Amino acid sequence: MNRKSLSSRTGLATIAFATILAVATISSLPSLRIDLTEDNLYSLSNGTRNIVSNLQAPIELMFFYSESATEDIPQIRSYGTRVQELLREIVLASNGRLSFSVIDPQPFSEDEDLATEFGIQAVPVTQGGQAIYFGLVAAQEESAVVNPALGRAAETMALIRPDQEQFLEYEFMKLVSKVANPDLQVVGLLTELDIDGGFNPVMGQATQQWMIMDIIRQLYAVQRVDLTSNTIDEEIDILMIVHPQGLSQQMLYAIDQFVMRGGKTLVFLDPNADSMVSRTQQGNLIPAGMSSELPGLLESWGIDFPNDKVLTDNELALRVSMGQGQRPVAHLGMLGVQKNFLTQSDIITSRLEAINLSSSGVISHLEGSNTRFEPLMVSSNDAMLMDASLLEDITDPSVLFDEFVSSEQSFTIAARISGIVETAFPDGRPVEEVEDAEEEGDESTETEEVAEEESEIEHLSSSNGEVNILVFADTDMLSDRLWVQVGQFLGQRIPRPFSNNGDMVINALDNLSGGADLASIRSRGTYSRPFTRVIQLQRQADDRLRIEEAELLDRLAETEAALAELNQDENGELIGQMTPEIQSEVDRFNEEMLETRRSLRDVQYQLTEDIEQLGANLKLINTALIPVLLTLLVLLLSYMRTQRRKSART
Repeated sequence: MNRKSLSSRTGLATIAFATILAVATISSLPSLRIDLTEDNLYSLSNGTRNIVSNLQAPIELMFFYSESATEDIPQIRSYGTRVQELLREIVLASNGRLSFSVIDPQPFSEDEDLATEFGIQAVPVTQGGQAIYFGLVAAQEESAVVNPALGRAAETMALIRPDQEQFLEYEFMKLVSKVANPDLQVVGLLTELDIDGGFNPVMGQATQQWMIMDIIRQLYAVQRVDLTSNTIDEEIDILMIVHPQGLSQQMLYAIDQFVMRGGKTLVFLDPNADSMVSRTQQGNLIPAGMSSELPGLLESWGIDFPNDKVLTDNELALRVSMGQGQRPVAHLGMLGVQKNFLTQSDIITSRLEAINLSSSGVISHLEGSNTRFEPLMVSSNDAMLMDASLLEDITDPSVLFDEFVSSEQSFTIAARISGIVETAFPDGRPVEEVEDAEEEGDESTETEEVAEEESEIEHLSSSNGEVNILVFADTDMLSDRLWVQVGQFLGQRIPRPFSNNGDMVINALDNLSGGADLASIRSRGTYSRPFTRVIQLQRQADDRLRIEEAELLDRLAETEAALAELNQDENGELIGQMTPEIQSEVDRFNEEMLETRRSLRDVQYQLTEDIEQLGANLKLINTALIPVLLTLLVLLLSYMRTQRRKSART
């Protein structure tokens, strides 16, 4: 194309079109991402994209970060950069529904007052050092507030701790979800137990609710589910089922359809609920040793729960006191599940240290089930399933060791169930049986009205989306005795937890309250990556150092023995003076010790040299090898183009 053609109308139009196309392409680049990191650190989960794309009102993200105060703290600045990058990715994915700002609260400034207003306080990084702000606020944009007098909904993450890095995406989206849905979620409690308080007929007084319900009520609205009802209230967001026993077919069907319609479900089963009590008609208290059961439902969810077997574990057994003055003994049926048996990649069990259980059961995934089964808590390999009857009314835990034979396998105690599930009632709602004919006649009108209402509700044979069910094979873990001491202060009950049982229950409810999208957000890899080659070199050097040190200590022991022998006469008495033989041996030992220390320094020096050489090689690859490869690639392409032209001419 010559100059004249470029200046023509067609040429100018072509240039204008190309310019517009280039500008449009460049403008779209901020939303174009290619993530080449090992753990896809910069790729958002589908759950995050669904949440931000379905926001009904705009939300503002305010990152309170003392950027100027962290100039000399590279670790904090690196983490601050990581947080900002993730937040910007989330904002880009929202298509304008989220806005983002970074606020550096200076002392005595309006920004500092704003941070205080949202509950964010400066924290010292080092002892005696300057305090910094490092928190996040998600709030409705002021323009979106319908009634300014009520203020705008806001949620605060007062401190973004470095140990939360693996779950940053989840924590951020939990804040956004709470602002988008500020109303308290409703937890429907379905149980016959006195977990929520009751009446003790022996003492003739009311019993207080367990501390776990105190804590749940601080964060959620709790509604009891009527066991005699045929439906579950539509207002219930999360169904919490504790030790289900003898439920009617109508209630089982109601639970089934609640799950089919996407209702979140938290289930606590137990083969031997030894911390529970039930009342006889005479008012006497008897142990509620009966096992939990959800006939048909567990199978449809892909869960196998042998309700006549109790888990015993030799490695996790707690030591319990059998009476005053008696030494504690190990109880194979009472378990303290430590951190390494809790799934650290799931937000529910991450950062928890210990969970206490009593006569727990086990669950497993049914073969052929289409659901996903993700263990949250497991036993050790030194475990065995015993008949539940062996642990009922046991007075001496030591007798369990007589029956214990390790299965040499790990069992699942708690798991997350997700996926598409099929109904346990393929023929629809079961027919309600009426035992008394007269009662049938008296209540025929009422029954017809209920049936008419129920017929309007569509029966689902398959879930209308992926379900999210959390199942725990122990109910005793909820009781106060296994995780908390309750004190009194000014009429208020004060919990003093000694294990993380309560934390895990609240984590489970928080996870369910966010819906399937929030629950699906995976944990991320950590941003900082170890240099595996350097670690290998350090381990090799450590091994050599230990060998050298061991040899030095052996020679030292031999020399001390020789010196002691030289310093004694024939009768074993101390000579008490430095003989030429002793002086010669001491000089020899000093020379050996100096030589060994020189060898240790050489090992350390060689390690430093190896690491520096590795760094030099990496620098050479990054600065020279890549450009050389690119140059060779360009030359190869040029050569191939030249060859094609020659071929075309001939």
